[in-house]
Amino acid sequence: MTRHQPHSWIRRPAGVVLAALILAGAATPSAGRQASGQPGPVFRQSTELILVNVVVRDTRGEVVRGLMKDDFSILEDNKPQTITNFDFEDLTGPGTPGSAAAEPRSSVILGGVGQAAGPQQVLASPIDSHGHRLLVLFFDLSSMQPEEIQRAIDTARGYLDTRVSTADLIAIVSFATALRVDQDFTSDRELLLRALGRFGRAGANGFEAGAAGDPEGTPDDSTAFTPDDTEFNIFSTDRRLDALRSLSDAFSTIEQKKSVVYFSSGMSQSGSDNQVQLRRTIDRAVRANVSIYAADMRGLQAIVPGGQASQASTRGRAPFSGAAVADQFSGLASSQDTLTTLAEDTGGRAFFDSNALGSVFTRVVDDTSAYYVLGFSSTNPARDGRFRRMTVRVNRRDVKLEYRSGYYASRDFAHSTRDDREQQLQDQLESDLSATDLSTYVSAAYFRISDNRYFVPISIVLPGHQLPLTSASDANKATLDVLGIVRNEQQRPVARIRDTIRLAIDRIDDLKRKTVQYETNFELPPGRYRVKVVVRENTSGTTGSYEAGLTVPDLARDAIKLSSIVVGTQLKAGARRAGRNPLVRNGRELVPNVTRVVSTDQHLYFYYEIYDPGRTAAEAGAASRGIKVLTSLAFYRGRQRAFETPLVQTTDLSAPDRTAATFQLDVPAAALKPGLYTCQVNVVDDVAGTFAFPRLQLYVRK
Repeated sequence: MTRHQPHSWIRRPAGVVLAALILAGAATPSAGRQASGQPGPVFRQSTELILVNVVVRDTRGEVVRGLMKDDFSILEDNKPQTITNFDFEDLTGPGTPGSAAAEPRSSVILGGVGQAAGPQQVLASPIDSHGHRLLVLFFDLSSMQPEEIQRAIDTARGYLDTRVSTADLIAIVSFATALRVDQDFTSDRELLLRALGRFGRAGANGFEAGAAGDPEGTPDDSTAFTPDDTEFNIFSTDRRLDALRSLSDAFSTIEQKKSVVYFSSGMSQSGSDNQVQLRRTIDRAVRANVSIYAADMRGLQAIVPGGQASQASTRGRAPFSGAAVADQFSGLASSQDTLTTLAEDTGGRAFFDSNALGSVFTRVVDDTSAYYVLGFSSTNPARDGRFRRMTVRVNRRDVKLEYRSGYYASRDFAHSTRDDREQQLQDQLESDLSATDLSTYVSAAYFRISDNRYFVPISIVLPGHQLPLTSASDANKATLDVLGIVRNEQQRPVARIRDTIRLAIDRIDDLKRKTVQYETNFELPPGRYRVKVVVRENTSGTTGSYEAGLTVPDLARDAIKLSSIVVGTQLKAGARRAGRNPLVRNGRELVPNVTRVVSTDQHLYFYYEIYDPGRTAAEAGAASRGIKVLTSLAFYRGRQRAFETPLVQTTDLSAPDRTAATFQLDVPAAALKPGLYTCQVNVVDDVAGTFAFPRLQLYVRK
């Protein structure tokens, strides 16, 4: 990211609203563990051990064995380091008889079989990993279709049937809405096959059990959701990245290389996903000596101009101009780019566009058969978060070394002055690897206010349960610092956020069950932008960051000019119109629901605008020309239409200064059974003969 000094920023006044709202429900998982008297173990150490795997090859590409610690030297930013840990792993033999199958259950590393896992509870007593290949089969059930899940199962079974040895310690984990340990580390082939069989018998179509997010046939109870980060990540990739990060943290005490085979159907990074979280996940994996091998279970795919057979026909000229094919290629590449980044930056490899899916295991075996493990403690005490480049050398000239290039240093929050704290926020904003200890979520919308100007409301949300406050008095004194910037495609700043907000909470329990939401807005021309936000709570200095793309379209090119569709569950009374904010109507402001997870006792408010609708021919001047716009909402569960609102029609421009017809529809969530829905917004301009059917997803819970 290009660095800019504060004086180069463009300052804009922002309308600020602080709200603690919605998402009341059951206690969080962390609270449940505390109540049960079984908190996760805490490990403390005064120095940080940096591990690096080194493969030494001769001129023929063969691994060089027999080197000792004194044969190696490590430099960090060109400064020599002392090698404190040294090991050579050689798994090219027949394996170690009686490995994990004979291990007692107290030696597990991930936790109990069939249990949801989190960073506080995944680590039990460490195992003796020397002489073993540590391999984790990670099934991302949230991204794969049933046939792709079966393909992943068959690929894993192929390895277990033909290539697994007693030197292999294999674990099986899965992710649907949370990380789950299906089988702890073992070399018992029967246990592993039994765990794979459970994927085939159950969960092939269930949202809670996995698959593609279809809730049909799954238990519908109040325990399906709790007010934690799951609600914020259900429609994005952040939860999957966080699962990979938690898995890496569990491996941090094991020096040997760990390999994670990640079965999925791509991982798209769209405007609703946090780029900072991706970089943080990679950093945690590198620190824990974890390599990710991503396997795309879609296999070799054909791009068809008219779309796949499971899709409806494409409208317009796109199928004939090549635009449809280009969009399909772009979407496919986008879903694979994130996996490529995860794999290449952690020392693994991504496998795409091939039906020879077993090749991922061939690469894992080759990479983990023989390698050196070097460890050192950095002589640089600064916790500045900067990238530190490593150089490994060996006292032979006829060899080639393979190792990762460096790592990011950690950051701290100490007693500091106001200037120091302001500089810390600035450093986090400019850093490629900002902190994500405080979960931060950002959503944006756009509404046209003139031909080349759009009103862009921004919502920044924090889960209340993550704020380290123990009493109402602490909450009343607590403050949050917010710093953000919007850059255009030329990396120039076009808008800025800087504010300090004070919490005012009567009961600390209310804060733990709700969210803190900060509202601001900008006026921007059409274009592509990058938004980055840093939020810090000033009690302990916990910091969170969010970075994503923002596209403000040029609606002049669209047949029907439709704004963003804002979904909310709360109308804030007493709101004054901030600038030209269309979300403020009759003294009440619609507060966007960032998570799109609602309770059955709430109301769903949908707001959107249609610009420049077609008009009838004038008979007595332009003022007499009329419009006819019709709209409705349809809610689908899977392929079945579950609910539809009555048709709403307007013949007048509600906002004549913007030539806009505005709609605000109210749907009682009680009309929808708990579960995952696809909501289709039907918009028809009867005069112009144009229409649009945008869709969005939401989840209804008890």
